[in-house]
Amino acid sequence: MKRFWITALLLSLISTTISTTVLAERLKDLTTVAGVRGNQLVGYGLVVGLDGTGDKTSFTSATFRNMLNNFGVAIPANINPSSKNIAAVAVHADLPPFAKPGQVIDITVSSIGDAKSLRGGSLIMAPLKGADGQVYAVAQGNMVVSGFGVQGADGSRLSLNVPSVGRIPGGATVERTVPNAFGQGDSLVLNLNHPDFTTSRRVAEQINSLLGPNMAQALDATSIRVAAPRDPSQRVSFVSVLENLQVQPAQEVAKVIINSRTGTIIIGQNVRVSPVAITHGGMTVAITEDLDVNQPEALSGGETVVTPRTGIEVDEGSGHMFEFSPGASLQDIVEAVNQVGAAPGDLMAILEALRQAGALKAELIVI
Repeated sequence: MKRFWITALLLSLISTTISTTVLAERLKDLTTVAGVRGNQLVGYGLVVGLDGTGDKTSFTSATFRNMLNNFGVAIPANINPSSKNIAAVAVHADLPPFAKPGQVIDITVSSIGDAKSLRGGSLIMAPLKGADGQVYAVAQGNMVVSGFGVQGADGSRLSLNVPSVGRIPGGATVERTVPNAFGQGDSLVLNLNHPDFTTSRRVAEQINSLLGPNMAQALDATSIRVAAPRDPSQRVSFVSVLENLQVQPAQEVAKVIINSRTGTIIIGQNVRVSPVAITHGGMTVAITEDLDVNQPEALSGGETVVTPRTGIEVDEGSGHMFEFSPGASLQDIVEAVNQVGAAPGDLMAILEALRQAGALKAELIVI
């Protein structure tokens, strides 16, 4: 069995180096291994050493009191240990898969009170917990804050970026390993990043053509089960070969994506338009204000009067009409719209009208 896996790996390596499809992508870029995932960590702590830009919330004072009590500093109950040099913060990080105790990860620190800035502060040791309530890392260190803010005595304020959020590169040390099922069983499952039945079938066929029949089975539009060796070292080498296989993904579903806030329009390559005629025109309204001076006749005793005069001009513009032939492609659409000089807002209206008329053979998504 061991000799079979080694032979299969060698054959697959030779095949991948000889045949490479121009439009193909690596399996590493198309899929992820089921069970190999990161985990979110979150914690609570104090940032100290601020230059008077901290907060004075009640929970910050309570946290500060508890910290001093842990250090053996007793504070009378009638004294509120408030300070503008400390701030309560939330700490979060992503624990990558296979992270081992002693490794470090980056963390993000965000103020949860009314602190004006975290610039120059230091995070005091804060445990980071997972969704199960267990501590998986401990964070501490000096923060890097890209933003800054200043405020005048009259209440005027100037800020750049967000000074209430900072980062600590390598600011947390991993204390616990997250178990995973990567080395268990006789097979592993590859999940497509973008579910597609055609791509799933092609991945299974490509693996079977390199490693032998029935080595891979497409379970659905997302998952492909692949037989894998049980030995950990062989399984690592096996996955290394798989993730470098070249597979040509299927073309995406025809989509037109419109961002109504920025005016960005993305038209997919498979978008088609049925035979349809579109007219595009605009109206320009110009309003001018002039002053007419009325002079009285000589020796009449009258006064000079200034009379405002408003002028309105309406230019309906020259209407444009263009026709799409059957099965018009993306290039035809772009060329036709460019010829009439349609602005992004006009193009949005045209695409929406095409969809309402049933002429747009694509999914219209507005974000």
